[in-house]
Amino acid sequence: MSVLLALALVAADPATSEPAAPPPESAAQEEPGAVDWAKEFGVAKKVPDPVTGELPVDPYTQAPANSGATPFAGARMAEAFGGQAGIRRIVGRFVDLNIADPRIADIFKNHDMIRLRRTLFEQFCYLLDAGCTYSGRDMKSSHKGLGVTRGNMNALVENLQRAMRESKVPFAAQNRLLAKLAPMDKDVVER
Repeated sequence: MSVLLALALVAADPATSEPAAPPPESAAQEEPGAVDWAKEFGVAKKVPDPVTGELPVDPYTQAPANSGATPFAGARMAEAFGGQAGIRRIVGRFVDLNIADPRIADIFKNHDMIRLRRTLFEQFCYLLDAGCTYSGRDMKSSHKGLGVTRGNMNALVENLQRAMRESKVPFAAQNRLLAKLAPMDKDVVER
């Protein structure tokens, strides 16, 4: 028994033992907040495109029908909205209003705002016949799982009306665009 005790003492003696190896990386992260859960569960972090700044999306079929409606004919509607520059300004203001609106701001959290601004601009520009092609997803799949309610949709429409009014879009032109967009609510409202 004394031999075993001697061996245990020699093994425990810091002067004769090897230096302790550093703890594994996972053991060093003792605090619950320090765990990288995405890495832990193998969730790949999306990296923005270096040119556009947009996050990657799953592949989908691009088609003008994805815009949700047929475009107006002629230049009158595009002119009423100030052409592409006016449409871009309205879309920018519209998105800003939605993000700041406490009634619907949560819907927009964790979404790619760069992509949202681009695809909304393309959609409005295409529908207003201002010389754009819509490259976004269809309305149903792009809004799936967001849990949009009728109240959310009403807030969204109010914000669009405000953005158009601030840009001095004639009331009749506003109503024509809203009438074009209205049937899409069946693909957007989920509850």
